[in-house]
Amino acid sequence: MQESSVALQVLAYLRKRYPKPATNLHFRTPWELLVATVLSAQCTDARVNLITPKVFATWPSPKDMAQARIVELEAAIKSCGFYHNKAKNLKACAKRIVETFAGEVPKNLDDLLSLPGVARKTANCVLFGAFGINAGLAVDTHVKRISFRLGLTQSKQPETIEQDLLKLFPQEEWVA
Repeated sequence: MQESSVALQVLAYLRKRYPKPATNLHFRTPWELLVATVLSAQCTDARVNLITPKVFATWPSPKDMAQARIVELEAAIKSCGFYHNKAKNLKACAKRIVETFAGEVPKNLDDLLSLPGVARKTANCVLFGAFGINAGLAVDTHVKRISFRLGLTQSKQPETIEQDLLKLFPQEEWVA
């Protein structure tokens, strides 16, 4: 199968290029990684890293953000784009974490996916980055484009692409 041959070559290259893969987002807690990952949608990690110190100082926990005034949250994250939607989702996400998960970021895919503003990419990033759990792959626009161009998938849908890639790479290499 040609895909598996290409996948092995890609894996060898990535292992050499990134021997210790990690996120570029700055965080200290699972909550901070969740917030930073939500903010990173359609935004650079560098921009998110400029915004998050103030965000984390102002709203250090889900309980704090659940009580945030939406206008203040929007002002704090405005430069990362789509700030109305991101602020609304972050506040609702924080509220759900407080009410449903006793203030703790959940450690499994289904619970993370139940949070407002959290899709598979974000959930996979949080699971691996915060908890070391390889539950899947984070498929962003870059993974989507490159996987298609390399013939590792025929799909343009992130969830299908993720499933195609999971079949080609061993779970210990899924590092979201």
